[in-house]
Amino acid sequence: MDRQISDTERKKTSRRRWLKAAGIGLAAVAAIAVAGRVIRPSIELGSINIGTADRGTIDITVSGTGNVSPAFEEIITSPISTRIMEVYRQAGDSVGPGTPLLRLDLQSTETEANKMADQIAMKRHELHQQEVNSDTRLSDLEMQVKVKEMTLNRLEAELNNERYLDSIGSGTGDRVRQAELACKTGRLELEQLRQKLANERLVARAGESVKHLDISIAEKNLAEMTRTLDDARITSPRSATLTYINDQIGEKVTEGQKIAVISDLSHFRVDGEMPDAYSDRVAVGGQAVVRIGRERLEGTVSNVTPLSQGGVISFTIRLAQDAHPRLRSGLRTDVYIKCDVVDDAVRIPNSPVYTGPGKYELFVVSADGSALERREVVLGESNYEFVQVVSGIAPGERVVLSDMTKYKESNTISIR
Repeated sequence: MDRQISDTERKKTSRRRWLKAAGIGLAAVAAIAVAGRVIRPSIELGSINIGTADRGTIDITVSGTGNVSPAFEEIITSPISTRIMEVYRQAGDSVGPGTPLLRLDLQSTETEANKMADQIAMKRHELHQQEVNSDTRLSDLEMQVKVKEMTLNRLEAELNNERYLDSIGSGTGDRVRQAELACKTGRLELEQLRQKLANERLVARAGESVKHLDISIAEKNLAEMTRTLDDARITSPRSATLTYINDQIGEKVTEGQKIAVISDLSHFRVDGEMPDAYSDRVAVGGQAVVRIGRERLEGTVSNVTPLSQGGVISFTIRLAQDAHPRLRSGLRTDVYIKCDVVDDAVRIPNSPVYTGPGKYELFVVSADGSALERREVVLGESNYEFVQVVSGIAPGERVVLSDMTKYKESNTISIR
C-alpha cells in the first residue's frame, strides 16, 4: 500500500537532484578548462628568437648582393691570331714587371714586319730616283729659259738696230716689223718656258709629297707591327698575382682573346647588384655597408652602371678597409646602400621575418610574460640592423622574430 510522501521529503529529493546536476556541471566546466589548457599550444621561450622594441635612429638602406673582387685586375689579351708555343708561369704565381708569362708563335708576324721594312726601303729609293729625275728636268728647263732669254736679248738688239737704220734711211719698214714680230714671238716663248718650269716644280713637289706620305704611312704601319710584336712577347706589366693563364700549349688563339689575368690580391672591392626598382636610391658617393658574416665593412659607391640588365643594376663599392683579412676574391656578401635617415623611430631588430614594408601578424610577449599574443603590426623601412615600427608595437615590448608559420591558426601561445 502506497503512502503519501510529505512535502519535506519532496524538497529534500529535489535539492539532492539540483546539487547533483550542479556538481556535474561544475565538473564539466572544470574538464573543459583543463582540456583547454591541454589543447592550447605552448612553446619554450628559449627555442625562439625574441627582440625588444626600442626608440632610436634608423639609417634606411636598400639591400642587395655583392661579390668580392680584386681592387686591381688586368686582362691580358692576344694581340694577334697565332698559337701558344711555351708557358712560363702558372696560376697563383707572384709576378713582377717584365716577368715572361708565355710565348706566342711570331714567325709569320716577324716575316710580315721584315717585308714591310723592305718595302719602306724600296719606297725611299723610288723617292730618291724621282727627286733626281725631277732635278734633271728642272735643270733642263732652267737652261732652256736662260737660252731663250739670251735669244730674246739678241732679237731686241736686232730690233733696235733696224729701227736705227730705218731712222737714218738705211733700212726699211718691213725689216723693222719682222724684227718686232720676232721679239714678240721670243717673249711669248720665254713666258711659256717660265710657266712650264713653274708647273714642273709644282708637279715635282706634289709627287715628292705623295711619296713622303706613302713612306710615312708605311713607317707607321711598321711601327704598329713592331709594337704588336713587342706585345706578343707576353710579360707582366706590374707586380701582381697571376690568377689565370691559358696553359694549353699549341692551342690557337685569336686576336683579342684572353690569355692571362693578373690581379692585386692585397686590396679588394665589392661588385654589387640589386633590383632596378631601387635605381633612384643608388648613386655615386653614397654610403654603403658590406656584411661578411658578422663583420660589417664601411664603403662608398664609386661607380654605377647606367643601364639595368635582367632587372638588376650593377655598382661598385670602394671599401675603407680594402685589405681586411676576411676579404677573399669571389666571396659572396650582403650589401646595404644608405639612402635616408629616420630619427626617433620605434624599431625592432631586423630578422628573416621582415620582407619589406607592410602589415604583419607577429607574436608579442604578454605583459605578464605567460603567453605570446598574435598582433597586427605595420612595419616600415629598414636597414641591416633595425626595422621601423609604424604601429602595433610600443617601446619595451618583446616581439618574436622567429618564423611562426606553424602557429598561424593560434591567437595565443602559452609559454612553458
